[in-house]
Amino acid sequence: MEILDWIVLLGTLLTIVAYGTWKTRGSKNVDDYIKGGNEAKWWTIGLSVMATQASAITFLSTPGQAFHDGMGFVQFYFGVPIAMVVICLVFIPLYHRLKVYTAYEFLENRFDLKTRSLTAMLFLIQRGLAAGITIYAPAIILSAVLGWNLNLLIVIIGILVIIYTVSGGTKAVSITQKHQMVVIFTGMFVAFFIIVSKLPADITFTKALDIAGASGKMDILDFSFDFNNRYTFWSGIIGGTFLALSYFGTDQSQVQRYLSGKSIKEMQMGLIFNGLLKVPMQFFILLVGVMVFVFYQFNASPVSFNPDASKTVLSSSYAQEYQTIEAEQAVIFNDKQELIKLYTETQDEKYSELINAANKKDRENREAAKVIIKKASDEKKLSVETNDKDYVFIHFILNNLPRGLIGLLLAVILSAAMSSTASELNALSSTTTMDLYKRSIVKDKDDTHYLKASKWFTFGWGVLAILIACIAYLADNLIQLVNIIGSIFYGNVLGIFLLAFFFKYVKANAVFIAALITQAIVIIGWWYDWMPYLWLNLFGCALVVLIAYFIQVISLNNNSPEKIK
Repeated sequence: MEILDWIVLLGTLLTIVAYGTWKTRGSKNVDDYIKGGNEAKWWTIGLSVMATQASAITFLSTPGQAFHDGMGFVQFYFGVPIAMVVICLVFIPLYHRLKVYTAYEFLENRFDLKTRSLTAMLFLIQRGLAAGITIYAPAIILSAVLGWNLNLLIVIIGILVIIYTVSGGTKAVSITQKHQMVVIFTGMFVAFFIIVSKLPADITFTKALDIAGASGKMDILDFSFDFNNRYTFWSGIIGGTFLALSYFGTDQSQVQRYLSGKSIKEMQMGLIFNGLLKVPMQFFILLVGVMVFVFYQFNASPVSFNPDASKTVLSSSYAQEYQTIEAEQAVIFNDKQELIKLYTETQDEKYSELINAANKKDRENREAAKVIIKKASDEKKLSVETNDKDYVFIHFILNNLPRGLIGLLLAVILSAAMSSTASELNALSSTTTMDLYKRSIVKDKDDTHYLKASKWFTFGWGVLAILIACIAYLADNLIQLVNIIGSIFYGNVLGIFLLAFFFKYVKANAVFIAALITQAIVIIGWWYDWMPYLWLNLFGCALVVLIAYFIQVISLNNNSPEKIK
Protein backbone atom coordinates (compact mmCIF):
# COMPACT_ATOMS: atom_id res chain seq x y z
CA MET A 1 0.00 0.00 0.00
CA GLU A 2 1.19 3.50 -0.92
CA ILE A 3 0.83 6.69 1.15
CA LEU A 4 -2.19 7.73 -0.95
CA ASP A 5 -4.00 4.50 -0.04
CA TRP A 6 -3.34 5.10 3.66
CA ILE A 7 -4.65 8.67 3.38
CA VAL A 8 -7.86 7.50 1.66
CA LEU A 9 -8.35 4.57 4.07
CA LEU A 10 -7.72 6.40 7.34
CA GLY A 11 -9.36 9.62 6.18
CA THR A 12 -12.58 7.80 5.22
CA LEU A 13 -12.85 5.74 8.41
CA LEU A 14 -11.88 8.48 10.86
CA THR A 15 -14.20 11.02 9.21
CA ILE A 16 -17.18 8.65 9.54
CA VAL A 17 -16.37 7.82 13.19
CA ALA A 18 -15.75 11.48 14.14
CA TYR A 19 -18.90 12.69 12.36
CA GLY A 20 -21.11 10.01 13.95
CA THR A 21 -19.69 10.72 17.42
CA TRP A 22 -20.03 14.51 17.10
CA LYS A 23 -23.48 14.50 15.50
CA THR A 24 -25.08 12.29 18.15
CA ARG A 25 -23.21 13.23 21.32
CA GLY A 26 -25.12 13.62 24.55
CA SER A 27 -28.15 11.30 24.51
CA LYS A 28 -30.61 12.66 27.06
CA ASN A 29 -32.48 9.48 27.98
CA VAL A 30 -32.95 5.78 27.24
CA ASP A 31 -35.57 6.46 24.57
CA ASP A 32 -33.15 8.73 22.72
CA TYR A 33 -30.26 6.28 23.10
CA ILE A 34 -32.09 3.06 22.14
CA LYS A 35 -34.73 4.32 19.69
CA GLY A 36 -32.91 7.38 18.40
CA GLY A 37 -35.74 9.64 19.55
CA ASN A 38 -37.93 8.13 16.79
CA GLU A 39 -36.58 10.62 14.26
CA ALA A 40 -35.30 8.36 11.44
CA LYS A 41 -36.64 8.88 7.90
CA TRP A 42 -37.42 5.95 5.63
CA TRP A 43 -34.23 6.21 3.56
CA THR A 44 -32.10 6.23 6.71
CA ILE A 45 -33.97 3.15 7.96
CA GLY A 46 -33.60 1.38 4.61
CA LEU A 47 -29.85 2.05 4.35
CA SER A 48 -29.32 1.20 8.02
CA VAL A 49 -31.17 -2.12 7.68
CA MET A 50 -29.12 -2.91 4.56
CA ALA A 51 -25.83 -1.91 6.19
CA THR A 52 -26.56 -4.06 9.24
CA GLN A 53 -26.87 -7.16 7.06
CA ALA A 54 -24.18 -6.23 4.53
CA SER A 55 -21.11 -6.85 6.69
CA ALA A 56 -17.51 -7.04 5.52
CA ILE A 57 -18.14 -10.75 5.05
CA THR A 58 -20.60 -9.86 2.27
CA PHE A 59 -18.01 -7.86 0.33
CA LEU A 60 -15.16 -10.32 0.90
CA SER A 61 -16.90 -13.69 0.63
CA THR A 62 -19.65 -13.10 -1.92
CA PRO A 63 -17.35 -12.27 -4.87
CA GLY A 64 -15.25 -15.31 -3.96
CA GLN A 65 -18.38 -17.42 -3.81
CA ALA A 66 -19.28 -16.29 -7.35
CA PHE A 67 -15.70 -16.81 -8.57
CA HIS A 68 -15.83 -20.48 -7.57
CA ASP A 69 -19.53 -21.39 -7.85
CA GLY A 70 -21.18 -18.75 -10.03
CA MET A 71 -24.36 -16.70 -9.57
CA GLY A 72 -26.51 -19.40 -7.95
CA PHE A 73 -25.91 -18.00 -4.45
CA VAL A 74 -28.30 -15.12 -5.26
CA GLN A 75 -31.17 -17.60 -4.77
CA PHE A 76 -30.38 -17.44 -1.05
CA TYR A 77 -31.95 -13.94 -0.99
CA PHE A 78 -35.15 -14.67 -2.92
CA GLY A 79 -37.16 -14.86 0.30
CA VAL A 80 -36.22 -11.33 1.46
CA PRO A 81 -38.91 -9.36 -0.48
CA ILE A 82 -41.62 -11.79 0.71
CA ALA A 83 -40.45 -11.44 4.30
CA MET A 84 -40.43 -7.63 4.05
CA VAL A 85 -44.10 -7.56 3.05
CA VAL A 86 -45.10 -9.88 5.92
CA ILE A 87 -43.13 -7.84 8.47
CA CYS A 88 -44.64 -4.57 7.21
CA LEU A 89 -48.18 -5.96 7.52
CA VAL A 90 -47.87 -7.94 10.78
CA PHE A 91 -44.78 -7.13 12.86
CA ILE A 92 -44.36 -3.36 12.49
CA PRO A 93 -47.97 -2.34 13.38
CA LEU A 94 -47.83 -4.54 16.48
CA TYR A 95 -44.44 -3.28 17.66
CA HIS A 96 -45.49 0.33 17.06
CA ARG A 97 -48.79 -0.05 18.89
CA LEU A 98 -47.09 -1.56 21.95
CA LYS A 99 -44.29 1.08 21.87
CA VAL A 100 -41.68 -1.58 22.64
CA TYR A 101 -37.94 -0.97 22.97
CA THR A 102 -37.12 -4.53 21.87
CA ALA A 103 -38.94 -7.25 19.95
CA TYR A 104 -38.91 -9.47 23.01
CA GLU A 105 -41.03 -7.15 25.16
CA PHE A 106 -44.01 -8.24 23.09
CA LEU A 107 -43.49 -11.86 24.20
CA GLU A 108 -43.98 -10.99 27.86
CA ASN A 109 -47.28 -9.28 27.01
CA ARG A 110 -48.40 -12.36 25.11
CA PHE A 111 -46.84 -15.12 27.26
CA ASP A 112 -44.76 -14.40 30.36
CA LEU A 113 -41.42 -13.13 31.64
CA LYS A 114 -39.53 -16.42 31.32
CA THR A 115 -40.45 -16.76 27.63
CA ARG A 116 -39.31 -13.19 27.00
CA SER A 117 -36.05 -13.82 28.87
CA LEU A 118 -35.37 -17.13 27.08
CA THR A 119 -35.91 -15.63 23.63
CA ALA A 120 -33.75 -12.62 24.52
CA MET A 121 -30.97 -14.95 25.69
CA LEU A 122 -31.15 -17.00 22.46
CA PHE A 123 -30.68 -13.74 20.58
CA LEU A 124 -27.78 -12.68 22.80
CA ILE A 125 -25.96 -16.00 22.27
CA GLN A 126 -26.22 -16.10 18.49
CA ARG A 127 -25.72 -12.38 17.91
CA GLY A 128 -22.85 -12.20 20.40
CA LEU A 129 -21.03 -14.94 18.46
CA ALA A 130 -21.85 -13.26 15.15
CA ALA A 131 -20.46 -9.92 16.38
CA GLY A 132 -17.10 -11.54 17.01
CA ILE A 133 -17.08 -13.15 13.56
CA THR A 134 -18.08 -9.85 11.95
CA ILE A 135 -14.87 -8.30 13.30
CA TYR A 136 -12.72 -11.40 12.82
CA ALA A 137 -13.64 -12.02 9.17
CA PRO A 138 -12.09 -8.91 7.59
CA ALA A 139 -9.30 -8.78 10.16
CA ILE A 140 -7.85 -12.22 9.41
CA ILE A 141 -8.02 -11.72 5.66
CA LEU A 142 -6.52 -8.23 5.72
CA SER A 143 -3.81 -9.37 8.13
CA ALA A 144 -2.92 -12.26 5.79
CA VAL A 145 -2.71 -10.21 2.60
CA LEU A 146 -1.25 -7.00 4.09
CA GLY A 147 0.97 -8.53 6.73
CA TRP A 148 -0.71 -6.63 9.56
CA ASN A 149 -0.85 -8.10 13.06
CA LEU A 150 -4.20 -9.95 13.35
CA ASN A 151 -5.02 -9.21 16.99
CA LEU A 152 -3.97 -5.56 16.67
CA LEU A 153 -6.27 -5.16 13.64
CA ILE A 154 -9.15 -6.79 15.54
CA VAL A 155 -8.65 -4.44 18.48
CA ILE A 156 -8.48 -1.34 16.20
CA ILE A 157 -11.74 -2.24 14.41
CA GLY A 158 -13.43 -3.03 17.73
CA ILE A 159 -12.33 0.19 19.43
CA LEU A 160 -13.42 2.40 16.52
CA VAL A 161 -16.90 0.84 16.62
CA ILE A 162 -17.15 1.04 20.41
CA ILE A 163 -16.29 4.78 20.41
CA TYR A 164 -19.24 6.02 18.38
CA THR A 165 -21.70 3.28 19.39
CA VAL A 166 -21.23 3.96 23.11
CA SER A 167 -21.32 7.71 22.50
CA GLY A 168 -24.46 8.06 20.40
CA GLY A 169 -26.42 4.78 20.55
CA THR A 170 -28.95 4.00 17.82
CA LYS A 171 -28.82 7.44 16.22
CA ALA A 172 -25.02 7.23 15.86
CA VAL A 173 -25.30 3.79 14.29
CA SER A 174 -27.95 4.93 11.79
CA ILE A 175 -26.13 8.14 10.80
CA THR A 176 -22.76 6.45 10.33
CA GLN A 177 -24.33 3.56 8.41
CA LYS A 178 -25.88 5.99 5.93
CA HIS A 179 -22.43 7.37 5.09
CA GLN A 180 -20.80 3.95 5.19
CA MET A 181 -23.25 2.67 2.57
CA VAL A 182 -22.35 5.58 0.30
CA VAL A 183 -18.67 4.58 0.59
CA ILE A 184 -19.55 0.91 0.02
CA PHE A 185 -21.68 1.46 -3.09
CA THR A 186 -19.14 3.88 -4.55
CA GLY A 187 -16.28 1.45 -3.98
CA MET A 188 -18.06 -1.56 -5.46
CA PHE A 189 -19.18 0.32 -8.60
CA VAL A 190 -15.65 1.62 -9.12
CA ALA A 191 -14.24 -1.90 -8.70
CA PHE A 192 -16.74 -3.31 -11.21
CA PHE A 193 -15.93 -0.77 -13.93
CA ILE A 194 -12.19 -1.20 -13.40
CA ILE A 195 -12.47 -5.00 -13.72
CA VAL A 196 -14.37 -4.66 -17.01
CA SER A 197 -11.89 -2.03 -18.28
CA LYS A 198 -8.97 -4.35 -17.55
CA LEU A 199 -10.31 -7.10 -19.81
CA PRO A 200 -8.65 -7.42 -23.27
CA ALA A 201 -9.70 -4.72 -25.75
CA ASP A 202 -11.71 -7.13 -27.89
CA ILE A 203 -13.63 -8.56 -24.87
CA THR A 204 -16.75 -6.46 -24.37
CA PHE A 205 -19.00 -6.82 -21.34
CA THR A 206 -21.37 -8.97 -23.43
CA LYS A 207 -18.53 -11.27 -24.43
CA ALA A 208 -17.41 -11.43 -20.80
CA LEU A 209 -20.89 -12.65 -19.86
CA ASP A 210 -20.69 -15.22 -22.68
CA ILE A 211 -17.38 -16.51 -21.32
CA ALA A 212 -18.83 -16.69 -17.81
CA GLY A 213 -21.89 -18.50 -19.17
CA ALA A 214 -19.75 -20.99 -21.08
CA SER A 215 -17.94 -21.69 -17.81
CA GLY A 216 -21.21 -22.33 -15.94
CA LYS A 217 -20.97 -19.18 -13.82
CA MET A 218 -24.23 -17.60 -15.05
CA ASP A 219 -26.53 -20.45 -13.98
CA ILE A 220 -28.76 -18.44 -11.65
CA LEU A 221 -31.85 -20.60 -11.11
CA ASP A 222 -31.80 -24.18 -9.93
CA PHE A 223 -35.32 -25.67 -9.70
CA SER A 224 -34.10 -29.12 -8.65
CA PHE A 225 -35.34 -30.73 -5.45
CA ASP A 226 -31.87 -32.02 -4.56
CA PHE A 227 -31.88 -31.73 -0.77
CA ASN A 228 -28.07 -31.88 -0.68
CA ASN A 229 -27.78 -28.76 -2.82
CA ARG A 230 -27.57 -25.77 -0.48
CA TYR A 231 -28.68 -23.14 -2.97
CA THR A 232 -31.76 -23.83 -5.06
CA PHE A 233 -34.82 -21.77 -5.93
CA TRP A 234 -36.83 -23.73 -3.36
CA SER A 235 -34.33 -23.41 -0.50
CA GLY A 236 -34.12 -19.67 -1.19
CA ILE A 237 -37.84 -19.01 -1.54
CA ILE A 238 -38.86 -21.21 1.43
CA GLY A 239 -35.85 -21.49 3.75
CA GLY A 240 -34.71 -17.98 2.80
CA THR A 241 -38.14 -16.52 3.58
CA PHE A 242 -38.16 -18.06 7.06
CA LEU A 243 -34.58 -16.92 7.68
CA ALA A 244 -35.43 -13.37 6.55
CA LEU A 245 -38.63 -13.33 8.63
CA SER A 246 -36.63 -14.33 11.69
CA TYR A 247 -33.76 -11.98 11.00
CA PHE A 248 -35.67 -8.84 10.03
CA GLY A 249 -38.71 -9.50 12.21
CA THR A 250 -37.29 -10.84 15.48
CA ASP A 251 -33.55 -10.08 15.54
CA GLN A 252 -33.09 -6.95 17.65
CA SER A 253 -30.12 -5.79 15.55
CA GLN A 254 -32.61 -5.28 12.69
CA VAL A 255 -35.77 -4.50 14.66
CA GLN A 256 -33.96 -1.65 16.42
CA ARG A 257 -33.15 -0.08 13.04
CA TYR A 258 -36.79 0.41 12.08
CA LEU A 259 -38.14 1.02 15.60
CA SER A 260 -36.25 4.33 15.36
CA GLY A 261 -38.61 5.47 12.55
CA LYS A 262 -40.82 8.56 12.86
CA SER A 263 -44.00 6.63 12.05
CA ILE A 264 -45.36 3.28 10.88
CA LYS A 265 -45.24 4.55 7.30
CA GLU A 266 -41.55 5.51 7.56
CA MET A 267 -40.72 2.08 9.06
CA GLN A 268 -42.64 0.23 6.35
CA MET A 269 -41.17 2.29 3.51
CA GLY A 270 -37.66 1.68 4.89
CA LEU A 271 -38.16 -2.08 4.88
CA ILE A 272 -39.81 -2.11 1.43
CA PHE A 273 -36.85 -0.07 0.15
CA ASN A 274 -34.53 -2.74 1.56
CA GLY A 275 -36.66 -5.55 0.10
CA LEU A 276 -36.61 -4.02 -3.38
CA LEU A 277 -32.87 -3.31 -3.34
CA LYS A 278 -31.47 -6.36 -1.52
CA VAL A 279 -31.65 -8.95 -4.32
CA PRO A 280 -30.29 -6.55 -7.00
CA MET A 281 -27.46 -5.54 -4.63
CA GLN A 282 -26.46 -9.14 -3.99
CA PHE A 283 -26.80 -9.91 -7.70
CA PHE A 284 -24.40 -7.06 -8.46
CA ILE A 285 -21.85 -8.17 -5.83
CA LEU A 286 -21.95 -11.70 -7.25
CA LEU A 287 -21.57 -10.25 -10.75
CA VAL A 288 -18.42 -8.47 -9.55
CA GLY A 289 -17.10 -11.90 -8.51
CA VAL A 290 -18.01 -13.38 -11.91
CA MET A 291 -16.16 -10.53 -13.66
CA VAL A 292 -13.13 -11.26 -11.46
CA PHE A 293 -13.39 -14.87 -12.71
CA VAL A 294 -13.44 -13.63 -16.33
CA PHE A 295 -10.48 -11.35 -15.61
CA TYR A 296 -8.45 -14.34 -14.43
CA GLN A 297 -9.27 -16.20 -17.64
CA PHE A 298 -6.90 -13.71 -19.31
CA ASN A 299 -4.52 -13.16 -16.40
CA ALA A 300 -2.73 -15.89 -14.49
CA SER A 301 -4.06 -16.56 -10.99
CA PRO A 302 -2.37 -18.31 -8.05
CA VAL A 303 -3.27 -21.89 -7.19
CA SER A 304 -4.33 -20.56 -3.77
CA PHE A 305 -5.37 -16.94 -3.25
CA ASN A 306 -4.46 -17.20 0.44
CA PRO A 307 -0.85 -15.93 0.66
CA ASP A 308 -0.32 -17.63 4.03
CA ALA A 309 -1.19 -20.99 2.46
CA SER A 310 1.32 -20.61 -0.38
CA LYS A 311 4.01 -19.35 1.99
CA THR A 312 3.49 -22.28 4.36
CA VAL A 313 3.59 -25.02 1.73
CA LEU A 314 6.57 -23.58 -0.16
CA SER A 315 8.64 -23.64 3.03
CA SER A 316 7.69 -27.25 3.79
CA SER A 317 8.76 -30.66 2.51
CA TYR A 318 5.74 -30.54 0.14
CA ALA A 319 7.12 -27.59 -1.86
CA GLN A 320 8.03 -29.67 -4.92
CA GLU A 321 4.57 -31.26 -5.13
CA TYR A 322 2.99 -27.83 -4.89
CA GLN A 323 5.26 -26.41 -7.59
CA THR A 324 4.28 -29.30 -9.87
CA ILE A 325 0.62 -28.34 -9.42
CA GLU A 326 1.50 -24.70 -10.16
CA ALA A 327 3.16 -25.80 -13.41
CA GLU A 328 0.10 -27.86 -14.37
CA GLN A 329 -2.05 -24.82 -13.62
CA ALA A 330 -0.02 -22.72 -16.03
CA VAL A 331 -0.57 -25.31 -18.78
CA ILE A 332 -4.35 -25.35 -18.13
CA PHE A 333 -4.40 -21.54 -18.23
CA ASN A 334 -2.60 -21.42 -21.61
CA ASP A 335 -4.86 -24.09 -23.11
CA LYS A 336 -7.93 -22.21 -21.92
CA GLN A 337 -6.76 -18.99 -23.58
CA GLU A 338 -7.00 -20.60 -27.02
CA LEU A 339 -10.38 -22.20 -26.28
CA ILE A 340 -11.86 -18.90 -25.05
CA LYS A 341 -10.59 -17.12 -28.15
CA LEU A 342 -12.22 -19.73 -30.42
CA TYR A 343 -15.48 -19.62 -28.44
CA THR A 344 -15.81 -15.81 -28.54
CA GLU A 345 -15.16 -15.84 -32.29
CA THR A 346 -17.50 -18.71 -33.22
CA GLN A 347 -19.96 -19.17 -30.30
CA ASP A 348 -19.62 -22.89 -31.08
CA GLU A 349 -20.97 -25.01 -28.21
CA LYS A 350 -18.20 -27.58 -28.63
CA TYR A 351 -15.72 -24.96 -27.37
CA SER A 352 -18.02 -24.23 -24.44
CA GLU A 353 -17.82 -27.91 -23.51
CA LEU A 354 -14.02 -27.86 -23.83
CA ILE A 355 -13.86 -24.73 -21.64
CA ASN A 356 -15.95 -26.52 -19.01
CA ALA A 357 -13.60 -29.51 -19.19
CA ALA A 358 -10.62 -27.18 -18.69
CA ASN A 359 -12.38 -25.52 -15.74
CA LYS A 360 -12.99 -28.95 -14.25
CA LYS A 361 -9.25 -29.68 -14.46
CA ASP A 362 -8.61 -26.29 -12.88
CA ARG A 363 -10.90 -27.14 -9.95
CA GLU A 364 -9.34 -30.59 -9.52
CA ASN A 365 -5.90 -28.98 -9.47
CA ARG A 366 -6.96 -26.49 -6.82
CA GLU A 367 -8.50 -29.27 -4.70
CA ALA A 368 -5.24 -31.22 -4.93
CA ALA A 369 -3.41 -28.07 -3.82
CA LYS A 370 -5.69 -27.82 -0.76
CA VAL A 371 -4.73 -31.36 0.28
CA ILE A 372 -1.04 -30.47 0.06
CA ILE A 373 -1.58 -27.20 1.96
CA LYS A 374 -3.32 -29.17 4.73
CA LYS A 375 -0.40 -31.61 4.94
CA ALA A 376 2.10 -28.75 5.06
CA SER A 377 0.01 -27.00 7.71
CA ASP A 378 -0.02 -30.14 9.85
CA GLU A 379 3.71 -30.63 9.36
CA LYS A 380 4.43 -27.13 10.65
CA LYS A 381 1.75 -27.40 13.35
CA LEU A 382 -0.02 -24.31 11.99
CA SER A 383 -3.69 -23.54 11.39
CA VAL A 384 -3.74 -22.37 7.76
CA GLU A 385 -7.02 -21.89 5.88
CA THR A 386 -7.08 -24.14 2.80
CA ASN A 387 -10.29 -22.70 1.36
CA ASP A 388 -9.41 -19.45 -0.40
CA LYS A 389 -12.86 -18.15 -1.41
CA ASP A 390 -12.62 -15.27 1.04
CA TYR A 391 -9.26 -14.15 -0.39
CA VAL A 392 -10.17 -13.93 -4.08
CA PHE A 393 -11.54 -10.38 -4.17
CA ILE A 394 -8.95 -8.86 -1.84
CA HIS A 395 -6.20 -10.46 -3.96
CA PHE A 396 -7.62 -8.77 -7.05
CA ILE A 397 -7.92 -5.42 -5.25
CA LEU A 398 -4.33 -5.37 -4.02
CA ASN A 399 -2.76 -6.58 -7.25
CA ASN A 400 -4.81 -4.82 -9.91
CA LEU A 401 -6.39 -1.59 -8.70
CA PRO A 402 -4.60 1.77 -9.05
CA ARG A 403 -3.20 3.53 -6.02
CA GLY A 404 -5.79 5.41 -4.02
CA LEU A 405 -8.55 3.03 -5.08
CA ILE A 406 -6.92 0.27 -3.06
CA GLY A 407 -7.41 2.46 0.00
CA LEU A 408 -11.03 3.11 -1.02
CA LEU A 409 -11.83 -0.61 -1.38
CA LEU A 410 -10.18 -1.40 1.95
CA ALA A 411 -12.30 1.41 3.43
CA VAL A 412 -15.36 -0.35 1.92
CA ILE A 413 -14.45 -3.60 3.67
CA LEU A 414 -13.71 -1.99 7.02
CA SER A 415 -16.76 0.32 6.81
CA ALA A 416 -18.95 -2.73 6.27
CA ALA A 417 -17.34 -4.45 9.26
CA MET A 418 -17.87 -1.40 11.45
CA SER A 419 -21.49 -0.77 10.38
CA SER A 420 -22.74 -4.29 11.01
CA THR A 421 -20.75 -4.63 14.25
CA ALA A 422 -22.14 -1.31 15.53
CA SER A 423 -25.71 -2.50 14.91
CA GLU A 424 -24.99 -5.74 16.73
CA LEU A 425 -23.44 -4.06 19.77
CA ASN A 426 -26.29 -1.54 19.88
CA ALA A 427 -28.88 -4.34 19.81
CA LEU A 428 -27.02 -6.54 22.29
CA SER A 429 -26.87 -3.63 24.72
CA SER A 430 -30.56 -2.74 24.29
CA THR A 431 -31.69 -6.34 24.80
CA THR A 432 -29.45 -6.82 27.85
CA THR A 433 -30.62 -3.55 29.40
CA MET A 434 -34.36 -3.71 28.72
CA ASP A 435 -35.10 -7.46 28.65
CA LEU A 436 -32.82 -8.71 31.41
CA TYR A 437 -31.23 -5.97 33.52
CA LYS A 438 -34.16 -3.57 33.93
CA ARG A 439 -36.85 -6.24 33.89
CA SER A 440 -35.33 -8.87 36.19
CA ILE A 441 -32.20 -7.56 37.97
CA VAL A 442 -32.43 -3.83 38.81
CA LYS A 443 -36.06 -2.79 38.44
CA ASP A 444 -36.58 0.56 40.12
CA LYS A 445 -33.96 3.06 39.01
CA ASP A 446 -34.27 6.37 37.20
CA ASP A 447 -33.78 6.92 33.47
CA THR A 448 -30.22 8.16 33.90
CA HIS A 449 -29.21 4.87 35.53
CA TYR A 450 -30.50 2.80 32.60
CA LEU A 451 -28.89 5.16 30.07
CA LYS A 452 -25.52 4.65 31.78
CA ALA A 453 -26.18 0.91 32.00
CA SER A 454 -26.89 0.79 28.24
CA LYS A 455 -23.56 2.46 27.52
CA TRP A 456 -21.68 0.12 29.82
CA PHE A 457 -23.36 -2.92 28.26
CA THR A 458 -22.43 -1.61 24.80
CA PHE A 459 -18.83 -1.33 25.95
CA GLY A 460 -18.94 -4.79 27.54
CA TRP A 461 -20.36 -6.50 24.45
CA GLY A 462 -17.77 -4.68 22.34
CA VAL A 463 -14.94 -6.06 24.47
CA LEU A 464 -16.49 -9.56 24.35
CA ALA A 465 -16.80 -9.34 20.53
CA ILE A 466 -13.10 -8.42 20.34
CA LEU A 467 -12.21 -11.41 22.56
CA ILE A 468 -14.34 -13.80 20.47
CA ALA A 469 -12.69 -12.46 17.31
CA CYS A 470 -9.23 -13.04 18.81
CA ILE A 471 -9.90 -16.75 19.40
CA ALA A 472 -12.14 -17.49 16.38
CA TYR A 473 -11.40 -19.98 13.59
CA LEU A 474 -12.35 -19.65 9.93
CA ALA A 475 -15.01 -21.91 8.52
CA ASP A 476 -15.42 -23.16 4.94
CA ASN A 477 -16.70 -19.74 3.91
CA LEU A 478 -17.30 -16.75 6.20
CA ILE A 479 -20.65 -15.70 4.76
CA GLN A 480 -21.89 -19.27 5.24
CA LEU A 481 -20.62 -19.35 8.83
CA VAL A 482 -22.66 -16.29 9.83
CA ASN A 483 -25.78 -17.69 8.15
CA ILE A 484 -25.25 -21.10 9.76
CA ILE A 485 -25.10 -19.54 13.24
CA GLY A 486 -28.28 -17.60 12.48
CA SER A 487 -30.08 -20.66 11.08
CA ILE A 488 -29.41 -22.65 14.27
CA PHE A 489 -31.35 -20.13 16.38
CA TYR A 490 -33.60 -18.12 14.06
CA GLY A 491 -36.17 -20.81 13.24
CA ASN A 492 -36.92 -21.45 16.90
CA VAL A 493 -37.23 -17.72 17.68
CA LEU A 494 -39.47 -17.12 14.66
CA GLY A 495 -41.69 -20.03 15.72
CA ILE A 496 -42.12 -18.45 19.16
CA PHE A 497 -43.22 -15.19 17.56
CA LEU A 498 -45.61 -16.95 15.17
CA LEU A 499 -47.16 -18.77 18.13
CA ALA A 500 -47.60 -15.38 19.80
CA PHE A 501 -49.18 -13.82 16.69
CA PHE A 502 -51.44 -16.57 15.37
CA PHE A 503 -51.95 -19.35 17.97
CA LYS A 504 -53.92 -17.79 20.81
CA TYR A 505 -54.79 -21.29 22.01
CA VAL A 506 -51.18 -21.99 23.02
CA LYS A 507 -50.04 -20.60 26.36
CA ALA A 508 -46.75 -19.66 28.01
CA ASN A 509 -45.52 -22.89 29.64
CA ALA A 510 -46.12 -24.92 26.50
CA VAL A 511 -44.13 -22.42 24.41
CA PHE A 512 -41.27 -22.23 26.92
CA ILE A 513 -40.84 -26.03 27.12
CA ALA A 514 -41.21 -26.41 23.35
CA ALA A 515 -38.54 -23.75 22.74
CA LEU A 516 -36.02 -25.55 24.96
CA ILE A 517 -36.70 -28.92 23.29
CA THR A 518 -36.60 -27.42 19.80
CA GLN A 519 -33.29 -25.66 20.34
CA ALA A 520 -31.68 -28.89 21.54
CA ILE A 521 -33.03 -30.84 18.52
CA VAL A 522 -31.93 -28.17 16.00
CA ILE A 523 -28.40 -28.11 17.43
CA ILE A 524 -28.24 -31.92 17.20
CA GLY A 525 -29.60 -31.78 13.64
CA TRP A 526 -26.97 -29.25 12.62
CA TRP A 527 -24.19 -31.21 14.33
CA TYR A 528 -25.10 -34.43 12.50
CA ASP A 529 -25.84 -32.58 9.25
CA TRP A 530 -29.44 -33.75 8.84
CA MET A 531 -30.16 -31.12 6.19
CA PRO A 532 -28.66 -28.06 4.44
CA TYR A 533 -28.46 -25.25 6.99
CA LEU A 534 -31.03 -23.02 5.24
CA TRP A 535 -33.72 -25.62 5.92
CA LEU A 536 -32.97 -25.46 9.66
CA ASN A 537 -34.96 -22.20 9.70
CA LEU A 538 -38.13 -23.92 8.48
CA PHE A 539 -37.40 -27.03 10.55
CA GLY A 540 -36.91 -25.10 13.81
CA CYS A 541 -39.93 -22.89 13.20
CA ALA A 542 -42.28 -25.79 12.39
CA LEU A 543 -40.90 -27.92 15.23
CA VAL A 544 -41.46 -25.38 18.02
CA VAL A 545 -45.01 -24.69 16.78
CA LEU A 546 -45.89 -28.41 16.64
CA ILE A 547 -44.30 -29.27 19.99
CA ALA A 548 -45.94 -26.31 21.76
CA TYR A 549 -49.32 -27.18 20.29
CA PHE A 550 -48.88 -30.84 21.28
CA ILE A 551 -47.90 -29.93 24.87
CA GLN A 552 -50.88 -27.58 25.14
CA VAL A 553 -53.30 -30.27 23.94
CA ILE A 554 -51.90 -32.83 26.40
CA SER A 555 -52.15 -30.34 29.26
CA LEU A 556 -55.80 -29.60 28.53
CA ASN A 557 -56.62 -33.29 28.01
CA ASN A 558 -55.16 -34.01 31.43
CA ASN A 559 -57.62 -31.50 32.82
CA SER A 560 -54.81 -29.30 34.09
CA PRO A 561 -55.43 -25.95 32.45
CA GLU A 562 -54.24 -24.27 35.62
CA LYS A 563 -50.74 -25.45 34.77
CA ILE A 564 -50.81 -23.43 31.59
CA LYS A 565 -50.91 -19.71 31.94
